Amino acid sequence: MRTGPYHNRIPNESAVANMIEFLMISAVLMALFIVILLLVNTNIMEGPANRVIYVSFTDIGNGVSTRIVDVYAIAPNEGDITTHFDIPDEIVGRGYVVDLGSSPNSADQDITVSRNYLNAHIALAGIGVSKGVSGSTTGAGMNIISYNSSGF
Repeated sequence: MRTGPYHNRIPNESAVANMIEFLMISAVLMALFIVILLLVNTNIMEGPANRVIYVSFTDIGNGVSTRIVDVYAIAPNEGDITTHFDIPDEIVGRGYVVDLGSSPNSADQDITVSRNYLNAHIALAGIGVSKGVSGSTTGAGMNIISYNSSGF
């Protein structure tokens, strides 16, 4: 057995190795946890919410299109007609805008329901070529569709 000032100490390498192993495993697990947290918000929460919003926008656009076609169907040759309708005030807790008119990429008129980067384009059911429509509204309050034979 060796003697001397450095050979009488108890070996501490195993304690240091255990601590370094614990720190390395903890660091890897924390990095994976951070990555998972960043992905959960986009894939589990925002994706389905955006799908619900798009489907709701499509339903609202189809409803507005149907109401416009109904007004067109009973529109008088001379005179005017006005109808009031209601659409949902908010979709997933936030407002939206409904625009009627021509889209830049299409010769037909359409209805665009949008909020920020989400939007849905719905064709104006068959009357876009014969009658011009224009205007915009939001979901808040009561909405009006007006027709005047002499134009506005």
